Amino acid sequence: MSNEKKKIRKKLIIEGLIALFISLSVLFFYSYKYLPSTADVKTWNFLGISITQNGYGNIKIAVWYYLNKIIPLYLLTIWFITCKNWWYPAILIPISMYAFQLFSSIYGESLKVDENELLYLLGVCMVIIPIVYFIRVKLFDKHVHGIDLDAIDAELKEYKERERLQKEQDLKGKKL
Repeated sequence: MSNEKKKIRKKLIIEGLIALFISLSVLFFYSYKYLPSTADVKTWNFLGISITQNGYGNIKIAVWYYLNKIIPLYLLTIWFITCKNWWYPAILIPISMYAFQLFSSIYGESLKVDENELLYLLGVCMVIIPIVYFIRVKLFDKHVHGIDLDAIDAELKEYKERERLQKEQDLKGKKL
């Protein structure tokens, strides 16, 4: 099998797995419906993971809330990894929002979920938004306005070099 065929095969397998995970997201999202909904079941074990009520009343509600955070988080993560647009870092903002919400819903009190994540998200936004803006400005100037900053920098260096050489010639002319 040639090297190019191996690359194509690997790409098809990876893309197929991504498509499978995206299509299974609906099944994962509604899997909470198959959990016990009575309040007397305090813990439920699945694949070695113990899931408790965590203050939500029953396990079904707790898992429903977790899945409402996990499914968008993993779909956004797939989108971030596969996105080829210049603005892909902006996807990190909703990813961080869902990650903070998931963390606080698992490790926090069920009465205070989705409240303080804004403060954490503000820090993430303060880093991501300027990065996305500067990427956009560079691309917008280059492709829309036709301004190539590297070419301008090269021109400025050349101009400064000519100016320096002119000054040297002027100094030599005054000495003679």
